[in-house]
Amino acid sequence: MADSTTGPGRFIGPVIAAVIFLGGGVALFFYPASPWLWLLTLVALALLAQGLRDLLQHRHTLLRNYPLLAHFRWFFEFLRPFLRQYIVENDREGRPYNRDMRSLIYERAKDQVDAKPFGSDLDAYDNEFQVVTHSMAPRPKPDSDFRVRVGADTCARPFDVSLLNVSAMSFGSLSGPAVEALNLGARRGGFYQDTGEGGISPYHVRHGGDLVWEIGSGYFGCRDRDGYFDRGLFREQANRDSVRMIEIKLSQGAKPGHGGLLPAAKITEEIARTRKIPVAQDCLSPAYHTAFSAPRELLEFAASLRADSGGKPVGIKLCVGHPWEVFALCKAMLDSGIRLDFIVVDGAEGGTGAAPEEFSDHVGMPLREGLLLVRNALVGTGLRPDIRLAASGKVYSAYTMAANLALGADWCNAARAFMLSLGCVQTKSCHNDLCPTGVATQNPNRQRGLVIADKAPRVANFQRHTLDHLADLVAAAGLDHPAELLPHHLLHRRSATELIGLDKMYPFLRSGELLEDPAATPYQEWWNAADPDSFKPRGLVGPGHHRSARVTPG
Repeated sequence: MADSTTGPGRFIGPVIAAVIFLGGGVALFFYPASPWLWLLTLVALALLAQGLRDLLQHRHTLLRNYPLLAHFRWFFEFLRPFLRQYIVENDREGRPYNRDMRSLIYERAKDQVDAKPFGSDLDAYDNEFQVVTHSMAPRPKPDSDFRVRVGADTCARPFDVSLLNVSAMSFGSLSGPAVEALNLGARRGGFYQDTGEGGISPYHVRHGGDLVWEIGSGYFGCRDRDGYFDRGLFREQANRDSVRMIEIKLSQGAKPGHGGLLPAAKITEEIARTRKIPVAQDCLSPAYHTAFSAPRELLEFAASLRADSGGKPVGIKLCVGHPWEVFALCKAMLDSGIRLDFIVVDGAEGGTGAAPEEFSDHVGMPLREGLLLVRNALVGTGLRPDIRLAASGKVYSAYTMAANLALGADWCNAARAFMLSLGCVQTKSCHNDLCPTGVATQNPNRQRGLVIADKAPRVANFQRHTLDHLADLVAAAGLDHPAELLPHHLLHRRSATELIGLDKMYPFLRSGELLEDPAATPYQEWWNAADPDSFKPRGLVGPGHHRSARVTPG
């Protein structure tokens, strides 16, 4: 007997539609005035027509073999992310932000009580469990408006940075109302908004919030017609009062080493004016910079931006990849005397930008390892007192901030957490212009749902409450300021019977150690390979494959 999935039963959909159509036609002969019979018959006719179309088309095997029935597969595939998020997953299963994480952000953004009753849901004996050590003599809770000065010794216009700010998200990736709400929230809360590499839009300046202008390899907002850096346009934008610092983007956690493409169909007149690009052409953001190609050249470029901006702090953002390149940059700073004012380390676990799966999942160091490497490079070369260090990558709570600060960061940036504070529901539709909450779409009908006057206070609330809880953690640890957090204040469960401090898990160099005795550090090989005049290593790093020839397609 034939199985219904392989025999005639697979045509059951069109057969049922045909039977209903014929039955409806007969019934209409006796009851021609019935609107319900007409509707049923027409629906059956439409389904029958679709079934025949499925049977005759050549693109989809399932539809050809299972006309009408196969559509149910695509329907439930469409529903699958929503069913998993709201019905199937428990509170700690979702990725990248689980329900507990999102609920915490939503509650703080809405100014609601965020206390947890009946104890922790975490398994204290799981290998991912982490602890902030507390003191038997807690300190009074400090004022939570923590600040760190950037560019104190090198800049005519240094900037006092809050410890939690809006990470880089471009206009074009985000909607105009989302950018505007973030800026208004940042102004009210006294923290900065990173523009992302898409340039300074009207929405970034409408409310006067502090900006960090990110300049990527596309030089959007300061590029000539051929896509090269335009110094005149840079001066014009960089000298805005609202621009407080300049950030040269080398790479980002979502897709380090990968360029970007904004299709012509998504480029509005407003985006084109902001980015200084044509409307009717695809907008390419290359993976590499054309203004420099070596560590020393990068520093010279940074120094010129500092001068052209009137003495504002200039730094870089990167997701760490080849370790010797970080050491090469430190050597170039020592050799040239030119210092960056700050470095933002972006973790591979971060990312608001859509990227190929291989890049999202397998390229770039996670934040903890990347931050530690940069911290050790700066401390080991004696450069750390001159350069501020920031961390970004899945920052959403006071604990994630405390962990980064204990590893050596001066402040933190968050992107997706602030998107969630605007009302994002993690449908992961950022790249296809179908964002249902108006946050990451250029569709005016979808943007309409995002009311700036309602969302801007939520942005400020989330930042304020997070810093307030950071002050609580600091006081509980017996400290007066987050800058006093050290690696031994964080314990990580390595096994069911062992909790150890991060200072025992990772190497932490002492000041000048790389200069005095690199052989005593884990970084000797990378340090020796680092060249201040090239991002390429000096000679082979590690064992070579000794291939006799490159394989070429033929």
